[in-house]
Amino acid sequence: MNFLAHLHLAALSESSLLGNLMADFVRGSPEGLFNSDIVAGIRMHRRVDSLTDRHPLVIEARHLFRCEFRRVAPITLDIIWDHFLALHWDKLEKNYSLPEFVNLARSNIEPHLNSTPEKFQELNSYLWSQNLLIRYADMSCIANVLQSMARRRPKLSALAGSYQDIETHYLDFETLFLQFYPQMMALASNKRLLE
Repeated sequence: MNFLAHLHLAALSESSLLGNLMADFVRGSPEGLFNSDIVAGIRMHRRVDSLTDRHPLVIEARHLFRCEFRRVAPITLDIIWDHFLALHWDKLEKNYSLPEFVNLARSNIEPHLNSTPEKFQELNSYLWSQNLLIRYADMSCIANVLQSMARRRPKLSALAGSYQDIETHYLDFETLFLQFYPQMMALASNKRLLE
């Protein structure tokens, strides 16, 4: 799961949006670094990642990538899941339009940025100013995100090439997402993603 999905699942679980979005920027135990709500959000994000990585439909999706891109497939899948969530938002979420939800998340997170890691603050300045969570619905945005990540981190250069596999198997990925994500939504709504 990437940014939009983590925020959405957090909202469904009534968990900290800040903690869920910030989790990848916090190494080790968050205990004592943040208040208990944020710590619980960080832990929920990690649980979502763990469940996602082991989910049979996600494992099936990984096998749609050619061998040379399987190493980066989990990262590519995180981003493509956000694409499908943004694309199908109105079918999956009845309480907020996508722009309303993004504005809610932003207004919930921005007031607390001063007490967060610097790299997370940098992400936020880009995330909101570029309207990225809404633009994820556009595949050209997904291509740009993957290419940008590949340029910034040479060890992840295969991300740029993984986009071709998304194009080749787009409908398969979409079908798997529409089976997988509602299951995660149900777990979130039933508070089964919280520790």
